[in-house]
Amino acid sequence: MTSVGAMLVIVVFFALAFDYINGFHDTANAIATSVSTRALTPKRAVVVAAVFNFSGALYSTGVAQTIAKDIVSPTIATKEVIVAALAGAIIWNLITWYLGIPSSSSHAIIGGVIGSSAAKAGFSVLHWQGIGKIVSALIFSPIMGIFLGYLIMKGLFLLVGRFSPSKVNHIFRRLQILSASLLAFNHGSNDAQKSMGIITMALISAGIQAPTVLAPPLWVKAACALAMAAGTAAGGWKIIRTMGGKIFKLEPINGFAADLSSSAVIWTATAFPGLHLPVSTTHVVSGSIMGVGSAKRVSAVRWGVAQQMLVAWLVTIPSCGFIAALFYALILRFF
Repeated sequence: MTSVGAMLVIVVFFALAFDYINGFHDTANAIATSVSTRALTPKRAVVVAAVFNFSGALYSTGVAQTIAKDIVSPTIATKEVIVAALAGAIIWNLITWYLGIPSSSSHAIIGGVIGSSAAKAGFSVLHWQGIGKIVSALIFSPIMGIFLGYLIMKGLFLLVGRFSPSKVNHIFRRLQILSASLLAFNHGSNDAQKSMGIITMALISAGIQAPTVLAPPLWVKAACALAMAAGTAAGGWKIIRTMGGKIFKLEPINGFAADLSSSAVIWTATAFPGLHLPVSTTHVVSGSIMGVGSAKRVSAVRWGVAQQMLVAWLVTIPSCGFIAALFYALILRFF
């Protein structure tokens, strides 16, 4: 039987590995538009994203506390449960990354926790009200991205319609550096907190942190921020190709509008009082790009690619839940 201390080290390792993979899997979404429009070279985009992801990850802890308490009680989420949940999410992220499908790390980790917790104690231990709130945010956030992307793009068309395309591209290629930085910051402020919440659950389960203290310690915040920044520096070019060109052919003004609308949706979910909800950067950015493309004309959006992504989104939670439940059974058998 693995000791409590060793198991906790394994939990932290898996959580940071998930954050690292999240960095090159999901952060690609934050820089895809600026790379595809050549506002930034790939190397510069990765550096910008890494720096602002790190900064965003240190910004707040509200989402981490939601993850720590709203899916399942920390007393149920033992270290074995958490390791199984993270293993399921990591495997799914690697599969979708390899195939170049921009699936959601948020869906992956939530599905993993649900699956491993249910494998331990049954579905009755799950906090269905909290899960419903989280899933609602995951569903409605990309819809908000579509509408906001459409509105912002229409507004920009009215604002710059009298200028030549070359001048518009020149202006917004520069503005995209700002919008990409803002999106990377917001991605870090939301996504890194998911691993923070997972580690916090493990600390509470091990008796190291009081159950009433849901905020992650400073070392957890710093470690998760560094892991995500390092993952971002590794890049995610397969996802960038899908997000940056296969949904809709982006010009700099389109990329700026998509980044801006995505940032607004993610920031609202992360920092708005009373919310502090985990959302998927993948979903939100995809929705924003679809909205921006629709503002030009509906037929400009490659809806076949969007349909493929939607299928991946729908199967992520149950697939990760199944993989996590299987891993939990294996952990009990061999450890």
